[in-house]
Amino acid sequence: MKRSLLFVALPLACLALPALSCEYPTRIEVPDGRTASQDNMLDGQQAVKGYMSAMEEYLDCIDAESERLVDDDEDAEKEQRAILVSKHNAAVDEMESVADAFNEQVRAYKAANE
Repeated sequence: MKRSLLFVALPLACLALPALSCEYPTRIEVPDGRTASQDNMLDGQQAVKGYMSAMEEYLDCIDAESERLVDDDEDAEKEQRAILVSKHNAAVDEMESVADAFNEQVRAYKAANE
């Protein structure tokens, strides 16, 4: 019984893997421009670039996941697409938030070091 359950569960688990493959990047800490050194700000800039690159990969994954959606139930497919669109938009908003936060700290750094 357990063995036959494994033969059923394993293929089903493999079908679910694409949904789990999009890993949301961890948000980075933006340095405080008022107290950061130039090296801290440059490290922060590299961290932002790396984060943006990781988020672009996440967005590509979400888009690919959306393209793979095929469901006999049209309502379920629409709901799944809506969820993926929501994830995509939230990620874009997060990217803008990080960019804005870093730019604000760059302005603070420049003001503190004039």
